[in-house]
Amino acid sequence: MNTHTRGVGRTLGVAARTMTLLTLLLGLGYTFAITGIGQLALPAQANGSIVTDRDGDPVGSALIGQRFTDADGDPLPQYFQPRPSAAGDGYDGGASSGSNYGPENEDLIAAIADRRIQVAEFNGVAVDDVPADAVTASSSGLDPHISPEYAEIQVRRVAEARGVAPEKVRELVADHTRGPDAGYLGEPTVNVLELNLAADDWED
Repeated sequence: MNTHTRGVGRTLGVAARTMTLLTLLLGLGYTFAITGIGQLALPAQANGSIVTDRDGDPVGSALIGQRFTDADGDPLPQYFQPRPSAAGDGYDGGASSGSNYGPENEDLIAAIADRRIQVAEFNGVAVDDVPADAVTASSSGLDPHISPEYAEIQVRRVAEARGVAPEKVRELVADHTRGPDAGYLGEPTVNVLELNLAADDWED
């Protein structure tokens, strides 16, 4: 075996050992370490922020919105409704996206106008009282939150459907309104799934 062949063999050996070492360290070791840290420090978030009902059964994720409709797709009056979703057929985690329409797109303008009328009629409020998040989808199409303003225009309708005083429902909304992150990042939000589950529990 000449010097050149031995040099090539030595180089290949070093490359193979280096690749094996890095695969073990970065491919396996790093993955297990981060997974372990996540399970210890933030287990709920690491496992998808799953939300359960009163019986402990999973009903969704606090990070992904969902519809509250009947078998025909009509919104249920006893539940707070989320904002529209352009992800697949609605809140499809496998098709996360917005509509990608610009503010001057005629289809978007028409859809917003129709939604505004529908939301106003469903909640018994004036068209001008319907907030923007009630008629526009988020960029991901998965946003589980609505604004306190959108929750407010739904209070009376939810109260009537459940046969309770609007003040009681309004207190429930206030209890589930989260302020801006770190006190200044973003706007106050209300998680629709958590609010509706609390309404079911509170009603009992």
